[in-house]
Amino acid sequence: MPSTAYFVAVLAIVFAITLALRAVPFAVLRTLRTSAIVRQLSAWMPVGILAILAVTALRGSIVAEPGTTLYALLAVAVTVGVHLAFGRRTILSVGIGTAVYVLLVNAG
Repeated sequence: MPSTAYFVAVLAIVFAITLALRAVPFAVLRTLRTSAIVRQLSAWMPVGILAILAVTALRGSIVAEPGTTLYALLAVAVTVGVHLAFGRRTILSVGIGTAVYVLLVNAG
């Protein structure tokens, strides 16, 4: 069994690493705000993440139940339409698109 000093040392190291990882972004925030790369990432990362999520979810649902392919594509179209129509509110568009898919699958 390790000694108390060993546990204290491990906890101190974990604390220091955690504090550093949480503090570093705030320390470089001023520099990053004027960065063109960060501006581009803030515009494209959410779209990329949602695209990956959509492809993964669609693939899973189409493979599991091939008969729901049309429902999935309709739900994607609704999601895109809501996203563009209501000011690019991601939670709203994903929520409504998911609800449409669930309703179509359960009604069909």
